[in-house]
Amino acid sequence: MKRTLYLKFVLAYLIFGFFGFIVVATFTSSMTLEHLKRERADALYREAMLVSNSYAADLYNSEITLESVWRQIEAIDTFLDASVWIVNPSGLIVLNSSESLDIENPVTIPNFNPTITGNSFYTVGNFFGMFDEEMISAFAPITAQYKVKGYVVIHASMAELEASCNNLLNISYLTLVILFLLSLIILLFFTELVYFPLRKITHATEQYAIGNFRYEFQVDSEDEIGYLAASLQYMASEVAKSEDNQKQLVANISHDFRSPLTSMRGYLEAMQDGTIPQELHSKYIGVVLNETDRLTKLTNSLLTLNNLNTKGMILDRTDFDINPIIKNTAASFEGTCRNKLITIELVLTGEKMFVNADVVKIQQVLYNLVDNAIKFSHKNSSIKIETIEKSNKLLVSVKDNGIGIPKDSIKLIWDRFYKTDLSRGKDKKGTGLGLSITKEIIHSHNENINVVSTEGVGTEFIFTLEKTSDKLKA
Repeated sequence: MKRTLYLKFVLAYLIFGFFGFIVVATFTSSMTLEHLKRERADALYREAMLVSNSYAADLYNSEITLESVWRQIEAIDTFLDASVWIVNPSGLIVLNSSESLDIENPVTIPNFNPTITGNSFYTVGNFFGMFDEEMISAFAPITAQYKVKGYVVIHASMAELEASCNNLLNISYLTLVILFLLSLIILLFFTELVYFPLRKITHATEQYAIGNFRYEFQVDSEDEIGYLAASLQYMASEVAKSEDNQKQLVANISHDFRSPLTSMRGYLEAMQDGTIPQELHSKYIGVVLNETDRLTKLTNSLLTLNNLNTKGMILDRTDFDINPIIKNTAASFEGTCRNKLITIELVLTGEKMFVNADVVKIQQVLYNLVDNAIKFSHKNSSIKIETIEKSNKLLVSVKDNGIGIPKDSIKLIWDRFYKTDLSRGKDKKGTGLGLSITKEIIHSHNENINVVSTEGVGTEFIFTLEKTSDKLKA
């Protein structure tokens, strides 16, 4: 990571501040001024209507003198800080609260037009050139006998409104700056809680990419980023473990192939150079053939295990009676059992017991377990194959009275090529793959297999299968 994400976040933060300033300086400024202007115009118009309906109307009805009206509008001028005019329809200023009463020198507004406000009740400008600055002027007609006799016009300086607007904008700017500084907290939180952990994770992925799966890092977080870091470390540990297993697998395969090949080469060279006399050739050719059988069995087991892993164990599940499968598997070892004086005892539940599984692969499981039991059983001993119903499961047990498995080796027997020290002397032709294949098959059925063993007493393997109804009995 070249800090691009962090720079983008900082840039977004600065852009946010810049556009916030632009919004306050433009939209907020214009809206605030418009609001103040409208509010001021409403206040002036209300006051103009009061003057129009009272003093001005009385004036035009000759019920009050000019001087009395002037004093009243002068008071209003002081109160509103605005000039109050009474204007004739022709533009003649009858009274001006900002100037002394002067009947002898009347002032006429040039080009006076009361329709200047349009659809509104106020206008903004210099009021027909009567002022040197912008003013906001509110109109209120003076009516008498249903005729417009004149107008009350109240003028207020726009400079005051603009000053008020600027004061409010200063508050807005200050608020914006405070918010901008407070939002730094978000940036700091992002830096601490997101950016730094992401940098650690990114550096870790770079280490894993170059093959350093032993690299360790720590992200102290219980959120999604912490979960991501933990998942990444777990993945790396599993890949490292897989790499170790692969190295161990290659070493075991090399060892298991090298031994018979070395033996075969030694016997063949001895027969070729005459070390082994002609009359013994048939004997040692038999030995060589046994070694080739061992290599063939090892190769087939590797291919089987590889297919189980890569193809995801494609199963041909059917409902079948497992009892004859068990009987046939036991019968296939009759010759081997006779040579070792071993008996196989079958304790099967019911005359028929239907399960749902891949019949060929379950037969392979049974074959591997029985073959394993016979290899490690003593002479004149027995092997017991038993089935037990439990809810909707069928438990299949293969139990021997052999040498047993050391306690520290029980968890390792499922590993490929693993052989206990006790088994190495008895299992000369074994590949160490039978139990790995068995476990893969059972797990592909979403079932379980367990082992219970006591060294010097015997071993029992128990696996489960899904039991089905006896619908096939009919």
